[in-house]
Amino acid sequence: MNKAKLLIVDDEPNMCTMLTAMVARHGYQVQSCADGEAALSLIASEQFDFILCDVKMPKLDGLGFLEQGREHLGETTVIMMSAYGTIDLAIEAMRAGAYDFISKPFKSDEVLLALKKAAERERLRRENAELKRRLQTLQAATGFGAMIGASRAIKALFARAERLAPYDATVLITGESGTGKELVARGLHDLSPRSGQPFIAVNCGAIPDQLLESELFGNVKGAFTGADTARAGLFEAAHGGTLLLDEIGELPLTMQVALLRVLQEREVRRLGATRTTSVDVRVVAATAVDLSEAVAAGSFRDDLYYRVNVLNLRVPPLRERREDIPLLCHHFVKKFNNQFGRSINGFTPAALKLLSGYQWPGNVRELENVIQHAVLMAPHEMIEVADLPTGLGVSAEGADSALSLALGLDTLSVKAARALVEAQLIRLALAECGGNKSRAADLLELSYPSLLAKIKEYGIDRDDGKFV
Repeated sequence: MNKAKLLIVDDEPNMCTMLTAMVARHGYQVQSCADGEAALSLIASEQFDFILCDVKMPKLDGLGFLEQGREHLGETTVIMMSAYGTIDLAIEAMRAGAYDFISKPFKSDEVLLALKKAAERERLRRENAELKRRLQTLQAATGFGAMIGASRAIKALFARAERLAPYDATVLITGESGTGKELVARGLHDLSPRSGQPFIAVNCGAIPDQLLESELFGNVKGAFTGADTARAGLFEAAHGGTLLLDEIGELPLTMQVALLRVLQEREVRRLGATRTTSVDVRVVAATAVDLSEAVAAGSFRDDLYYRVNVLNLRVPPLRERREDIPLLCHHFVKKFNNQFGRSINGFTPAALKLLSGYQWPGNVRELENVIQHAVLMAPHEMIEVADLPTGLGVSAEGADSALSLALGLDTLSVKAARALVEAQLIRLALAECGGNKSRAADLLELSYPSLLAKIKEYGIDRDDGKFV
């Protein structure tokens, strides 16, 4: 395994010697130099993973080094050090591109902790970059570009859909609400010879029964009260293309008869008209209900069922394709960053683990809504567990698994682990109670003063502003 390369920039020889000895013992490959100008020469010819840089130096100070070295620093993480540490100076350093700021004199643990945090940030950045790369590859490789996935279940769906796409036969798409049935229908259209013609989707359950016939088949002027002009229906509007009848199981029986005639005869009669009009339309139907059960119950005609179920595609629920959740999460982060002008870079491991373990009864649509919520609420560049809706923490595998999902302990110290566990439990309880500290204290079985003391001890009010 290659050692991380670290550059120390400080004009105090003793400080360079001390830091070099300390970080080298922890596995870093170290170089040092005495001022910003020498550091600029080094980074122009060599790439470093981390840089510890003093602020006050001769020739070129630390802030000048950050400014002039920007084009060569790239993804290098810079941690600034200064014996003249002030909040204003720290803010100025961060604005110039530094990741962290340490005030001198410092304990060795402070430097090592800052480097550990920086290494974790770099690991998360690489993981997110790899996920984004995989996402772009998947989007470029599949004919269903609006759908995201690499799981065996979704690949099987894509393969079957691609085989069915070129043919004009009616397709029935089944799947739970929120799984992306309309996206599958659009993919069928885009890969068919009809791709240059209209794709029209209509939700059969969203249109009042008395308007549905006119919506689908059109009407002549005066056909009913308010029909001031003749208008074409959706079948005529989709001529040459594809018509998606979403939630076809919601069609009233009288409309099922009319639809069956259109599918058989390939012609429509506008409401109030005496003549029919030929239409060339590929019909794709979608439903979240079991149509065979609807047939048995008498709410769906068996002859129409056999007519629309010539070819079928089942869209798997999200719980059957958990491998796709990280890809979908990053896809939606990118979407909402663009939509709302945010700059969220990804997820902490605990947040991503929680999202991957949840059951998602609302499927991809619910996941999209959750990520929108998180992108808008996250105060930092990474989405954390506290930024997610409270229901996720107890709905995945139950409360017993919430802790294991939320914690990513990276220590063998019992004392440190206890502090991490306590802090995370408090965050989870506050999230569950919407920030109400009295209710959180009851949930944690702590006294209210003890909870306030622990919140202050762990800096939870600072980290999680919503709980102040």
